[in-house]
Amino acid sequence: MYNKENMQIDKSGFKKYIIILVATGLVAAVLCAALVVYVDPFFHYHTPLKGFAYEVDNQLSQNPGMAAHMEYDSVILGSSMTVNFDTDWFYEEMGLNTIKLPYSGAYPKDISNIMSVIFETHPDVSRVFLGIDVINYSSDKDQIKFPLPEYLYDDNLINDINYVLNKDVLLNYVIKPVISPDATDLSNVYASWWTDEYYNINYVLPNYLAEYVPNDPVPDELPKDYFEEQICVNMEENIVPFIESHPDTRFTVFYPPYSILFWNDCRNQNKTEATLYEYEVISRILLEYDNVDIFFFADEEEIITDLNNYADYTHYHPRYNHYMTGCFADGTDQVYSMDDVYKHIDHMRDIATDFDYEDLLKQGW
Repeated sequence: MYNKENMQIDKSGFKKYIIILVATGLVAAVLCAALVVYVDPFFHYHTPLKGFAYEVDNQLSQNPGMAAHMEYDSVILGSSMTVNFDTDWFYEEMGLNTIKLPYSGAYPKDISNIMSVIFETHPDVSRVFLGIDVINYSSDKDQIKFPLPEYLYDDNLINDINYVLNKDVLLNYVIKPVISPDATDLSNVYASWWTDEYYNINYVLPNYLAEYVPNDPVPDELPKDYFEEQICVNMEENIVPFIESHPDTRFTVFYPPYSILFWNDCRNQNKTEATLYEYEVISRILLEYDNVDIFFFADEEEIITDLNNYADYTHYHPRYNHYMTGCFADGTDQVYSMDDVYKHIDHMRDIATDFDYEDLLKQGW
């Protein structure tokens, strides 16, 4: 039999249950958010807590917070060509308190995005060490390698809900380090996973041949100035404004030493001269500024022609990151004029055009 009084009691109990459930959820959400804010594993709000074993392995999410809240007087920027620098070397060689903020596959816009954070929060930073990958400087001026978590790059507190109520952040960057503490050594943060045995021709060459798929044949050599216009746009939009607006900051720009296999790709794609000209265009722009130093490592013949120095066709052993650090300190391989640049380019052209690629590639079959 229908009982109106019992129905009212049931409705009342259900409402209380819903209220308790909602309240419990809200309390849990507030507690989780408070815990994330307190620990702040992405350094979005404050410097690291003393004694907490922070795990730093996410360039996109953790770089902006480190740029904003860490203490440093110099910074290393660039692509994966920079991940194996150890910031302790910069202190030992030059007395600098350096932070490393690379982005794998970085485009100029990626560099611009992080420099905006750096100079907004550390306007007096004394040195910027910037690795330039010429192959990425002919991209669209707004192109970035990976989509950014915008809520970690802006000042909008409302969209921070994506951070403070993020299950992965809570589990992997707050709770996991408590259960299994293994703090990241920030002096060598983001270092590549390759161990010494991977830097070996017998590893590099077969993998290169297995993965290398020739592009559609290019019938003629690309025009020398094929990439020039877009390079100039990228430099003018993404790099030069920071150089011009911070004359007291010294920008140390360097060209990494890619292996000879990189130049084999250029040869196959008929763009050797166009690629070499990229070095010329970028250098000419940078040499206009008194607060810029340029280091040219791309034609280090003993390095680039020995595949035992590489783990793939571009990534070199960390000992060459150490070598470059020493060069920054003592001036080895620095170029001071376009005449110096032309000498390096001519040397690189000789290496790239005279090398016996067929003999090398036979070793991998």
